[in-house]
Amino acid sequence: MNVALTIAGSDSGGGAGIQADLKTFQAFGLFGTTAITSVTAQNTCGVRGVADVPVEVIAGQIEAVMDDFQVAAIKIGMVSSAAIIHAVAQLLERRAANIPIVLDPVMVATSGDRLLRHDAVAALAKRLIPLATIVTPNIPEAEVLSQQSIASVPEMRHAASTIAAMGPAAVLIKGGHPPQTEHATPEALDLLLDGGEFQEFRLPWIQTGSTHGTGCTLSAAIAALLALGNPLPQAVLQAKAYVHGAMLHAPGLGKGSGPLLHSWRSNAPDRNP
Repeated sequence: MNVALTIAGSDSGGGAGIQADLKTFQAFGLFGTTAITSVTAQNTCGVRGVADVPVEVIAGQIEAVMDDFQVAAIKIGMVSSAAIIHAVAQLLERRAANIPIVLDPVMVATSGDRLLRHDAVAALAKRLIPLATIVTPNIPEAEVLSQQSIASVPEMRHAASTIAAMGPAAVLIKGGHPPQTEHATPEALDLLLDGGEFQEFRLPWIQTGSTHGTGCTLSAAIAALLALGNPLPQAVLQAKAYVHGAMLHAPGLGKGSGPLLHSWRSNAPDRNP
């Protein structure tokens, strides 16, 4: 059984963060391990509180996992401070040179609550992004990282190129916050820049109130699929289809932005995403 490690925050509501990552890993048949960076008090309506885990405890979790397991992929989510970013980067530089790393640059929760301090953005760009196999910002996050506004597909391409210049192997700008395009039919557009080549992934736009944890789930699914040996474009394609299905099968829980159904494929006739 392949092993994946998620380095991210805990969501008490179970829809995002570590909880979403573990459910996603299990859906793809992986054994999930964790290094919790922050503990959040949150639900579908918002984030009520955040407590960062001490840096030495975060480092200890990563070391404990990597000392015992052969980790096949790493997903990084919420790393809220520059101190946490530096500690994680220092460890990964030493321990994860040949392991695929999927970096989801979590800045703001679905509810709008900020999860990355302003002074940590530069540390993220300098220390973690260069280590990533793929970085998966949504449009608001891509705007922060590229320091430009995005309102069209050409601007998505320019932003992806700007982020790619920071050193990751690939960049995926997620269309969960879609730009205005020329298409009359609403679509969820994700733009991948890999090896200097652009590739667009399109699926019909889903009108739903269940969007909590979509970014976490997508990045965890990409990590799982890379751990299973899939080429990056295929991993992105299958991960996007998996999230699409998890949204369509969402259980409708909570009073706010509801969670996905990560186990939706277990009841489907065809377990392929």
